[in-house]
Amino acid sequence: MPDASGKPMPASAVAEIEQVIQTYFDGLYEGDADKLAAAFHPCSHLYWAKDGGVGDMPREEWLAMVRSRPSAKSKGLARDDRILMLDISGPETAFVKVACQIPPRYFTDYLVLNRTEAGWKVVSKVYRFETRD
Repeated sequence: MPDASGKPMPASAVAEIEQVIQTYFDGLYEGDADKLAAAFHPCSHLYWAKDGGVGDMPREEWLAMVRSRPSAKSKGLARDDRILMLDISGPETAFVKVACQIPPRYFTDYLVLNRTEAGWKVVSKVYRFETRD
């Protein structure tokens, strides 16, 4: 996979990012806030369209919400999560579009990652979902 300059990115960077995304997927499905915290940088925020504007939730508020609800796994809900697109623009910045679900909600997430001293971390999540029967 090439970076923004057209040079191929090391396979290790792709594998490291894919591992962060897998941790995210597992944390979502299992309702495991610790796994989600491992994937998301402490300064990260979640954003979504809200009442004609933009909703903004800091990571800690989101993790508290995850801790307070039953997990998709505990409810026996179907799991279907996948990477739709991975774009690495250089050694420290990446963008990943994913699909995941917590039925009856089906999400498209846009995740921006930065490489930090602690490895790749999600620093921003913009998402939308639709509800299906």
